Amino acid sequence: MIDGCFITESDMARTLDLTSLRSFVAIVDAGGVTRAAGLMNLTQSAVSMQIKRLEEGLGLGLFSRTARKLALTPEGEQLLGYARKMLALNDEALARLTTDDFTGEIRLGVPHDIVFPAIPGILKRLASDYPRVRVTLDSGFTRRLKEGFARGEADLIVTTEDSPGEGAERLAECELVWIGAPEGTAWQRRPLRLAFEEACIFRPRAIAALDAAGIPWEMGFSGQSEHVMETTTAADLAVTVRMRGGVPPGCEVIEAGNALPGLGVTQLFLYDAGIQKGAVTERLKDELRMAYGCRD
Repeated sequence: MIDGCFITESDMARTLDLTSLRSFVAIVDAGGVTRAAGLMNLTQSAVSMQIKRLEEGLGLGLFSRTARKLALTPEGEQLLGYARKMLALNDEALARLTTDDFTGEIRLGVPHDIVFPAIPGILKRLASDYPRVRVTLDSGFTRRLKEGFARGEADLIVTTEDSPGEGAERLAECELVWIGAPEGTAWQRRPLRLAFEEACIFRPRAIAALDAAGIPWEMGFSGQSEHVMETTTAADLAVTVRMRGGVPPGCEVIEAGNALPGLGVTQLFLYDAGIQKGAVTERLKDELRMAYGCRD
């Protein structure tokens, strides 16, 4: 009885025993019961009994016993494919839930303006596939992420910068664009009001481009809250700069022809501290490459 429900003999007959399936596959691969028993460190009678129970539970014969050489019946051939898949899935689940390679913490840093939409999906998939691994996300500006990385505070970081540092893996090249409120007019006003966080690496590039174009500007807001910058921009009180494809909700790219100067491109890089090694770290790196490597 489980959770108030009785399990009948007919219910049990509908559940394939993995131990018996493993013996069944071992016999096929080894070419006989005796050899399979030796490989599995079991007695021949124990293996034969498992096959007998498996055949009785299915009501089918799995081996042709009249032939001089042990051979599968058509039903046995059909079961073999299922058995291999079931055992592989079982072994994968046990490995991921119990092996030290799939436990622990990976510290990931990603710039705030490219967290969405990729990172939530990546973290969800990793949590599902590796439930004993915790990925701790830190989001901020590239400058701060790199400083923390240098102090050993992160295992992997993604950056947006013009020139790579030591050990950087280039992911993609992205166009920088001016953004503002949908149907907004802030981009038409002079002096042009800007909203930039003090540590934003796009800030000096935007100012230099405006100065070169002879466009007067003023800082509409300057501080350390990126949410305030985005809110100010979405309210049509100022404009700011983002990578194309990384526009926050409530804002849109300003397609104003030559009214505002071009900003060129920036690049995305991946840094690995080399501390966390193994399949999970490589999986996370592959996910980041797929998410950000298609932006060229």
